[in-house]
Amino acid sequence: MATVIETDALVIGAGPVGLFQVFQLGLQGIKTHVVDVLDVAGGQCIELYADKPIYDIPAVPLCTGRELTHKLLKQIAPFAPAFHFGQQVSALTRQPDGRWQVSTTVNHQLCQEFLTRTVFIAAGVGAFVPKELKIDGLSDFLGRQMFYRLPPLDARVGQQVVVVGGEDAAVANAIALTQDGQAKSVTLVHRRDVLQASTVELEQFAALREAGKLVFQVGQISGICTENALLSAVTVSTADDKTLTLPLDALLVCQGISPKLGPVAHWGLAMARKQLCVSTESFATSEPGIFAVGDVVTYPGKKKLIVCGFHEATMAAFAAAALLDPNASGVLQYTTSSALLQQRLGCQSSV
Repeated sequence: MATVIETDALVIGAGPVGLFQVFQLGLQGIKTHVVDVLDVAGGQCIELYADKPIYDIPAVPLCTGRELTHKLLKQIAPFAPAFHFGQQVSALTRQPDGRWQVSTTVNHQLCQEFLTRTVFIAAGVGAFVPKELKIDGLSDFLGRQMFYRLPPLDARVGQQVVVVGGEDAAVANAIALTQDGQAKSVTLVHRRDVLQASTVELEQFAALREAGKLVFQVGQISGICTENALLSAVTVSTADDKTLTLPLDALLVCQGISPKLGPVAHWGLAMARKQLCVSTESFATSEPGIFAVGDVVTYPGKKKLIVCGFHEATMAAFAAAALLDPNASGVLQYTTSSALLQQRLGCQSSV
């Protein structure tokens, strides 16, 4: 059974705008839970330009995507948000009491449910999901013997593991599987004889091959073999028109990730050009209690910039605070002078 978590606010997406949404909600005294399909915070900043420079963040002349993520995590630390990584929001349903029931999945299996009074969609260009290995019958083993993320250590010990892919994640995972006797054997399969990873990892990979702890096979997986309802091997087509059979206990697919709008498109929210329509006064969507910010939204004059997303998150937080507590005074307070805001931030008064 999926656990049920009751909360006032659920943020979908842990990219820069989603993290700043947590900050603005925290200033309003609203505790949040955050769901993201990735294993870490940072969204597009971490996945696409973790070490590339960003020059247009206010008062920060230069930082990388990784540095910006770390700064935002430090900024929201006083509010202690609860993160739920590696989960994709699959369904969103209004309840009779006005709250929203939000369901998440892992490997297409129901994982967790939330009952929340407000939802903030900060999904950016979409959920970053693994590029699938499309082989007939393979999906039947997803989450059991076929994985898009490295399975737990106790599930790998003594196993024959085949890793598919040729970039950083595939190389790093293949190396990790050889450490401390985790796997009985490790074979990396890639369609080309050139791997793309850091110099350090490529050197380590080469050393493990030389020591016989890791095998590199050039080719493409073309089929699977089963035995007693279990995945027992994969067939690999090589460049010289040969077909090899690689026995395995587990298959780890690391072919990269790509953004997909995914289930958001099926939640009944008003959309235009695959983006959510919002009010620029509150960044509310067409459904009460659901707000959207960042690259996932559209409105006249919209610019897909992080700084614009920060503004949107600020306005959405104020609107949500008024929705959650209609009797609140609504008086604007400033972190420079408000004892309440400074208390929420854990700051010592400067007066």
